[in-house]
Amino acid sequence: MDAKRAGQPDSSPTQPASAGTWQARLLARDPALRVHLLGIGGAGLSAIAQVLLEMGVQVSGSDRRPSPVTARLAAAGATIFPAQSAANLAARPKAHYPDVVLISSAIDEANPERRAAEALGIPVVKRLDFLPVLLANRRVLAVAGSAGKSTTTAMLISILSDAGLAPGYIVGADLPDLGNAAAGQSDYFVIEADEYDRMFLGLNPAAAIITNVEWDHPDCYPTPASFRRAFMQFVDTVDRHGLVVSCRDDEGAEQLRAYALSRGPEWMTYGLSPEANLRASDVALVEGGGSTAEIECWEMPCGRLDLQVPGIHNIRNALAAAAAAVWCDVPMADAFASLARYRGVARRFERKGEAAGVVVYDDYAHHPIKVAATLEAARQRFPQQRIWAVFQPHTFSRTRHFLHEMAASFAAADQVIVTDIYAAREVDDGTVRAAAIVAASDHPAIRHIARLEDAADYLAAHVAAGDVVITLGAGDGYRVGEMLLEQLAAHAPEAAP
Repeated sequence: MDAKRAGQPDSSPTQPASAGTWQARLLARDPALRVHLLGIGGAGLSAIAQVLLEMGVQVSGSDRRPSPVTARLAAAGATIFPAQSAANLAARPKAHYPDVVLISSAIDEANPERRAAEALGIPVVKRLDFLPVLLANRRVLAVAGSAGKSTTTAMLISILSDAGLAPGYIVGADLPDLGNAAAGQSDYFVIEADEYDRMFLGLNPAAAIITNVEWDHPDCYPTPASFRRAFMQFVDTVDRHGLVVSCRDDEGAEQLRAYALSRGPEWMTYGLSPEANLRASDVALVEGGGSTAEIECWEMPCGRLDLQVPGIHNIRNALAAAAAAVWCDVPMADAFASLARYRGVARRFERKGEAAGVVVYDDYAHHPIKVAATLEAARQRFPQQRIWAVFQPHTFSRTRHFLHEMAASFAAADQVIVTDIYAAREVDDGTVRAAAIVAASDHPAIRHIARLEDAADYLAAHVAAGDVVITLGAGDGYRVGEMLLEQLAAHAPEAAP
């Protein structure tokens, strides 16, 4: 495949390893290798840290504050520093310096710990350079797309694990009983292929899933065209003898298929479209909020799909996972049986609790298409209840570029609260405010409440038994639901003895 037609570099980001380099030692699983992860508590690096620990590598790392994630890694054997500081590296004896420092995308050039590593001559790399070495000699199954990556990745991991294939994996959310990462015991390695900072361009997968191609991360991709070009580069990295599975219902994925169809790997589509190779039809709701559908493979019946998780989008995610699993020689019937047992992952329509008759859910949705899909799934699950959506916008750049799409994404909710923007890796330049989403929305019951604590107080004063509250966002907006549950439980009448 001609890599240059989409601007693909002539060689992989990581140069060939020579004896004694961190790359060669990682490939050899050298137990004396020291890897330090700067931003170790984040979804991306915490998963890599877990894989490294299971490989027997010495792991250390730091983050801005302790968290349950860093505590879990410490219990697994990592050395965790509770703050980011130059002393985390410089205060060590030279013999104990890390061999390589892996940094998250949020670590800028001014970070004192990063600067200390550079001053000490320690290689500093991002995931784009690290993952090709970590995953060398594995059959990588990469799940890419603007939305649905975590769920589709989790579904595929569950299917392969249930089939006894013991895959390695990295996913941006915790699976029940499986966590967010494992080194695995087979050649297969399933990874959520993050497009941010172009990380997914270093994966070189044997097979890939494309859930959708909808512009996101304007701080990294300033135009829709730049976002599409990155996905074009990504499919150019897939093994030419491998497989790409894409959503026939998504316009962006279809444009990508048209670009790549004339050359390269086999291509298979899924969805509700009559033209999809793996197609769901007769979709119906089931008691408890799940869905069922009849499935056709190349216009031939191939079974029924039953899901516990709600939403048409999860029917599509399940089809994608099943298609990739079949490529791994898992029978379709076994894939469907595994999917019927699938219970979801953390922060993806996760039930947080119930108090005073009010049920609270949390979802990681932060892009408008994700928010709309989650709320539509909630309406499917709770057709008669009053639904409260509590949305915390994520990053100033995303809010600025998708302001009107965000404002229009709440139609399935009865009541909407928009909190202040979660800055994440960005600095407020004063050009956009969360209140602008409210001003741009035609929703009849939407309001801006800046502080999370005040949002929880407002909910506690206005919710009633039977209501459903859903917190949405990739930041810490989930705390609103937790605070609400605490307040409702504290004021609930004591049960009679």
